[in-house]
Amino acid sequence: MAIKANRRLDLSVQYVCHQDGLPLRADFRRWARAALTGGGQVTIRLVEAEEGRQLNREYRHKDYATNVLSFPYETEPRLAGDLVICPQVVARESGEQGKTLEAHYAHLVVHGMLHLQGFDHETGETDAAEMENEERIIMAALGYPDPYNNEV
Repeated sequence: MAIKANRRLDLSVQYVCHQDGLPLRADFRRWARAALTGGGQVTIRLVEAEEGRQLNREYRHKDYATNVLSFPYETEPRLAGDLVICPQVVARESGEQGKTLEAHYAHLVVHGMLHLQGFDHETGETDAAEMENEERIIMAALGYPDPYNNEV
């Protein structure tokens, strides 16, 4: 008898920033679940720009707030990791890229979840194309447009 993989997603969402119109926990759960192949324990932390900048500087040596940071801790036997999202950056980018705020949040959660599972777009063109293709498939399944079709 085959043992079914644990598909449970234990998700914590931490709202530690002050911004209107943030997605609901249920939205984050739907987006994260769509990108997760097995089970996992994930925290999504929504932060002010200064915290995002500090984390990006400390872990990526880039001195600016970025849209999403992924911190994978384990991939086997069960995924464990954190996503840090900066709503100020997400709002700015969605406007600049002509995307709805909801679609951009969905894309960043999908993107971050794939990073937690080992996808990497910075190691080469083939890996980047593979990750982007996976993102397109997941976003289409969620009912959103191609996230790379209208970027500036």
